This record gives sequence, C-alpha cells and structure tokens, in this order.
Amino acid sequence: MAQVRISPSILSADFSRLGAEIEALDKAGADFIHIDVMDGHYVPNITIGPPIVKALRKHTKLPFDVHLMISPVDPFLEAFAAAGADGITVHPEAGPHIHRTLQHIRALGKRPGIVLNPGTPIDHIDPVLDLVDLVLIMTVNPGFGGQSFIYSQLKKIEAAAERIAKSGRHIDLEVDGGVNAQTVQQVKDAGADLLVAGTAVFSGGPERYAANIAALRG
Repeated sequence: MAQVRISPSILSADFSRLGAEIEALDKAGADFIHIDVMDGHYVPNITIGPPIVKALRKHTKLPFDVHLMISPVDPFLEAFAAAGADGITVHPEAGPHIHRTLQHIRALGKRPGIVLNPGTPIDHIDPVLDLVDLVLIMTVNPGFGGQSFIYSQLKKIEAAAERIAKSGRHIDLEVDGGVNAQTVQQVKDAGADLLVAGTAVFSGGPERYAANIAALRG
C-alpha cells in the first residue's frame, strides 16, 4: 500500500497567525491543507469564509482541501472556487441535489468530494462515485475539533475502500476525526490513504509539526 498523505486541519491552528501556520505546515512536509468551513447552521460552529481562504492562498502552493460544512452549499461553490480551493468536499444532506452539486464543482475546475457523517449510510456514495475524486469518511460528528474517534466507522472506511477499488477509478479515501497515534494504524489498515489531523499535527507548536506529520505517515 502506498504511503498515506497528511492533510492538517487548520481548525487546530493558531488563528491569530494562520498565514505563518500554513507556511510552517508546508515546510514540515504536509501534503494538503485541510480547511474546515462551518456555518453555525449545518454544524454548531462558525469558522471561516472565502475571503480568508483567498488571503491564505498566497502562503503556500499546497492543495487546499476545502470541506464545506454549510447548508445550503450550492450558493457558495463559486466563491470558494474563486478563493483558491483545489478540492471542494460536500455533504449529501447540505443541498437538494448532490449529483448536480458535484457536477458544478467539476465544472468549476475543482476536485469534487463527498463526505459521509457517522450517521450517513455508506450507500449514499453509490450513485455519485463516478463523479468524485475524493470520499471523506467522518470518524467524529462534524462541528468541532478535538473529538474522540468513533470506532464503528472503521467498517464504513473498509466499505468505501471496497467500492473505490471496484470502481477502477483513482479516488482518494480520506478520514477526518480523532486521527492520532492511537487510531492511525487502524485507519490505514481499513484502507484510508489521506488523513486529516488537527490536534495530532499541531501539538507542541511549529517545531514539532514535521515530527508529528512523519509519525502519522509512518
């Protein structure tokens, strides 16, 4: 199995110095920058919008992995695409027509992704697997960082990996939530190849980022 890639979630970064934090992650060997966008409606928290994404774009050439936890999601796709998102990942519950939403993301020249919450069945990806470049399995309920890993989701990761393999397409299988030294091997064994990590990357400050990323990558 290929080495997993790491997408640090800036939700755990120092928001007073986000540009410097992203530059530090770049130097530390991150593969992506994961940007959690929350609206206080679809999830019980509010984070950042397109102007912040645009401001951060100049600080790195790493791909921006933008996870939209907003509803309705469709009116904001163009703004995040224009702001510098490379991939845009959406929830099937966040709009009336997930198929159309994913088509729109592709038409904007971005990598479409679909994300499943812990309570969202795996078969929600079946009708749209031909449209996506990424499947994200949430191993916590979305809305906050620092939550505990939900172990029942390992079976969903395995099921997603099986579907991706059968599709014959190159689709990233990403996992987000509670990924740390205690859970990372199980996530890898289940088939994930792209890991989102917040606390596990940012713990100890910038001088520890490279070691933390290397430890997760294994």
